[in-house]
Amino acid sequence: MTIDWRYTVEENFGVLSVAGYLGADAVRRFSGAVGWALARGTGPVIVDLTELRSWSAEGQLAITEAARRLAEAGRGLELAAIPADGSLVPAGDCPPIPVHADLPAALGAHSAHHGERAQGRTVWRTTGWPAAEQTDS
Repeated sequence: MTIDWRYTVEENFGVLSVAGYLGADAVRRFSGAVGWALARGTGPVIVDLTELRSWSAEGQLAITEAARRLAEAGRGLELAAIPADGSLVPAGDCPPIPVHADLPAALGAHSAHHGERAQGRTVWRTTGWPAAEQTDS
């Protein structure tokens, strides 16, 4: 089982939304999505886990590795809506990972207009991203 992802570039940050199960089989794909975000945005990356069904220990390690990669590039990683079946426990050498209750809370933390989103944002996604979300662009 793998994941699908969508990356949206906002004015001063990016949102990497992940759907599916972040387990050992999906770590490579998640790492590729993080690389995509590194190459195409600036500022912190909010990893939106609203559509994530669950994650394994390997998936959680992939999150902490992504935080390290982003920190090396001078960017931060934040989480929104972590799965209810587990909490992230990063290693002691991991950069801080702010956790928001949901995506609107994370967006609100980065918006001067209390959550209003820019109209001219750019969106990339895997072909398997849920159909209800395909109208965003």
